[in-house]
Amino acid sequence: TRVENLFLERESELNGLKAGNAHAIKAFENEFSADKFKKQHQGFFSALSITKKSQLGDEDGFSVYEVNASSEISSPKSFYNFLDALGKSDWIISVNFPINFKREGEMIHSSFTMKVYNNKSDSNSSK
Repeated sequence: TRVENLFLERESELNGLKAGNAHAIKAFENEFSADKFKKQHQGFFSALSITKKSQLGDEDGFSVYEVNASSEISSPKSFYNFLDALGKSDWIISVNFPINFKREGEMIHSSFTMKVYNNKSDSNSSK
């Protein structure tokens, strides 16, 4: 029947979307861990410090946490590579502006905040 065909089409579309976005869907389930974040992204920096600051509340049904980061890099390219890698990390993260850069000798010190999105309440402190 027509209704049955429409249902099967929509179900197929839904399954395609789930398959195509499996990483993002799974990332929303992961609780943020500062230690795991550092292990995954330390390679982009000479030094990296992460502190989970506070829960900002809910946005569109997701819990949102603010995370502070400070780092040392040898070139801006490594920071841009880090930004690219965030899309493949275990969490849904947005980097907030401004990002502060300050050159000291051969190194560049940076500080910035990030928002981490989670679709369940995160009772985690900075693990």
